[in-house]
Amino acid sequence: MSEKLKIKLSIGNRAYPLTIDASQEEGLRKAAKNIEVMIKQFEKSYSVRDKQDVLAMCALQFAAQVEQKNINKDQVDQHVVDKLNMLNNILEPYTVSS
Repeated sequence: MSEKLKIKLSIGNRAYPLTIDASQEEGLRKAAKNIEVMIKQFEKSYSVRDKQDVLAMCALQFAAQVEQKNINKDQVDQHVVDKLNMLNNILEPYTVSS
């Protein structure tokens, strides 16, 4: 059974108390810090007054990054499959059949 921690994360000038597995702490703290950095960037770059709008823009940005990584991974996976099939076709004449 993993150890539970009670932490507070600050996002958009609000504190969020969480009970988490100890193994999640580092990732959650880094994520909260990244959100805070992005909030500041959006507030500096755009004249957005509503925190909800800024948070929605942050959510969209992070979701787009995840989706792009998935697309890139799928493309790399397909490239690897294509290369393995090509190598298999080259080596097929040299395989010993039983």
